[in-house]
Amino acid sequence: QVHLVESGGGSVQAGGSLRLSCTASPAARDCMGWFRQTPGREREGIASIKTNGGSAYAADSVRGRFTISEDFAKNTVYLQMTDLKPEDTAMYFCAQGPLIACTLGRRFASHSYAFWGQGTQVTVSS
Repeated sequence: QVHLVESGGGSVQAGGSLRLSCTASPAARDCMGWFRQTPGREREGIASIKTNGGSAYAADSVRGRFTISEDFAKNTVYLQMTDLKPEDTAMYFCAQGPLIACTLGRRFASHSYAFWGQGTQVTVSS
């Protein structure tokens, strides 16, 4: 069993930045992803990273503004968000899955991931 805890959410004005953190216990391994969800909508995959120096990807909707990274020694994955827009308002979740989750066609699909955190709210005002 993997326990994931997100932090770093909050309220920010449009154009601002936030950095979300996700700490995993016992460890952040294999494939880690960030997702977001608003009420009434499906969970959207926005970033993934293969841990311990593997490849990182961002979805088209956030590429160029959001960056996923990791601190392998701290079992923590980050999501640096810049130039935030009101449409980025959502609950943000991190997730962990097997290595195969970090492959084309799977990395942004919620069913590829086995473990989920409780989420952290991000609100962007105009």
